[in-house]
Amino acid sequence: MALPVRLNVKSLFRFIQKNNCNRRLFKAERSTGTKSPNEGRVFSGIQPTGVPHLGNYLGALESWVALQGEYSSVMYSIVDLHSITQPQDPQLLRENILDMAASLLACGIDPTRSILFQQSQVLEHAELSWILGCLTSMPRLRHLPQWKMKSKQKNEGSVGLYTYPVLQAADILLYKSTHVPVGEDQIQHLELAQDLARIFNNQFGEFFLEPRALLSSTRKVKSLRDPSSKMSKSDPQKLATVFLTDTPDDIVLKIRRAVTDFTSEVTYEPESRPGVSNLVSMHSAVSGQSVEEVVRLAEGMDTGQYKDVVADAVVQKLEPIRLEIQRLRADRGHLESLLIDGAEKARSLAVPVMMEVRKRVGFF
Repeated sequence: MALPVRLNVKSLFRFIQKNNCNRRLFKAERSTGTKSPNEGRVFSGIQPTGVPHLGNYLGALESWVALQGEYSSVMYSIVDLHSITQPQDPQLLRENILDMAASLLACGIDPTRSILFQQSQVLEHAELSWILGCLTSMPRLRHLPQWKMKSKQKNEGSVGLYTYPVLQAADILLYKSTHVPVGEDQIQHLELAQDLARIFNNQFGEFFLEPRALLSSTRKVKSLRDPSSKMSKSDPQKLATVFLTDTPDDIVLKIRRAVTDFTSEVTYEPESRPGVSNLVSMHSAVSGQSVEEVVRLAEGMDTGQYKDVVADAVVQKLEPIRLEIQRLRADRGHLESLLIDGAEKARSLAVPVMMEVRKRVGFF
């Protein structure tokens, strides 16, 4: 069942007033360059494609949690509109949305310090996407890397897959976001958002901000079965990916079966020893120690012994998260209520922006 959106008119009025103040403040910041590090708005989204894996957590979610204490306004969206660019089973999608909400909460996303919401429950995303799509050329979209990759895999792609980078831009610009946490493979999509902000401003007057990238410094976690590839939810090899809901026994088995090489010493040499280096990188990330520290810790061990050390460290990091996901999943009503509340807060920010966009475009 789709989640209803309740909109409190008094709250909306207060947010409109606040937004108008923020708009003047943002313009002053752009002209004076006096913006402090903690001001501005962070926005990011994640598709509800199942429970996140270790690579998702270390590569993005852990930094998302930290950003809640670094910026004055932080928004995280479960981007279900994006997810249907690939075929979805409706019932499974509904479950995946709630599973993703539970996972984000268990990882440390705090609704009192950020806005967590379901993208499809804020209709302004789709409306702004249409307007921005009318400002976007087809050649611009054809050159984006994910369209090239995904359409080639299927020999053809849907209109939604072709235009979803415009929806990504709308997600960001709708809230006048100033910073977007992205991986290096998403830089070109953020550049599209920046370009569309400029195009809109040139055509309809200065309004949107040009968001900046927040690049994660975390090393990418590789597949345990093929260390030349990233860890992936869709990997057909069951032992390749560590999920946040894996039991300690699952994690130990997967790491013990991780591909390494015929040298027993533990070293960090990503080019010549990618398998062992992946374990070292993983160990470093979950323990908070540097690569050099974990390599020193492994002196005198062979790779078999070291795998057990890594497995213990991963279990220690993920077990509290697994148990919290389990607890949250059991309270479906709480998750639904939380997403409804998040959608209300997001709409209170989105509505005044779209009111101004409609006016500038000429809709009224």
